[in-house]
Amino acid sequence: MKRLTFLALLASITLLLSGCLYPEEKLQKNQIPYKDQIAAVQTVVDQYQEDSGGLLPIKDRDMKTPIYQKYPIDFNKLIPRYMQEAPGTSFESGGVFSYVLTNVEENPTVKLIDLRTAEKIREVNVHLNMYRQKNSGYAPFKEVLAKGVFSIDYKKLNFKEPAYVVSPFSGNNLPLVMNHEGNIFIDYSADLYDALSKEDHQFKQGDDIRELLMRKSDFVPAYSLPYTIDEKTKEPIFLEK
Repeated sequence: MKRLTFLALLASITLLLSGCLYPEEKLQKNQIPYKDQIAAVQTVVDQYQEDSGGLLPIKDRDMKTPIYQKYPIDFNKLIPRYMQEAPGTSFESGGVFSYVLTNVEENPTVKLIDLRTAEKIREVNVHLNMYRQKNSGYAPFKEVLAKGVFSIDYKKLNFKEPAYVVSPFSGNNLPLVMNHEGNIFIDYSADLYDALSKEDHQFKQGDDIRELLMRKSDFVPAYSLPYTIDEKTKEPIFLEK
């Protein structure tokens, strides 16, 4: 009898542990941008466009929405006719990526936004909003980086050290910057500097060079300001409007 009780207890513990471990294992898998999932979504997007006479399965967004966040894929338009469910890595299925389309006019291409970068921006925004409420709407600007672009004074936001996001392109830590309206963006200067040195290009000053980052990547430079190339130094600089 004692043995049966022990075995029942052991089985219960095993089930409990497996229930705890499974979500963590699944969570880890949902954080890996599997190329086969991206390719599968590309296939069904192409088929949907063909069947619908050129329409794309995207959500409606305001015209002012930044270009790399402007065309999120609407999986409700693809399920169940074109696919059983949204890919496991997508936000809709508990993943950390938003599936979006780029180059929608000529060659709609599936790319990803790493939503963990958005979460870091949200975290800083919480502190920023609290600061502005206490300081008549003023933002904690630190140094001028370009016309209308500033570094952030994190001491005023009660941060022990500057915040950063992990680049989906290089894995490097990238800083955050702020525009004159107090909106926060990711500074991709380091990644762009690396891309300019490695990629053949015909960009000139005044061109937006962010597409360089996407040539060999499944990601888009979301939550960013436009950049161009300095005619003299050939280095990336913020594109002034």
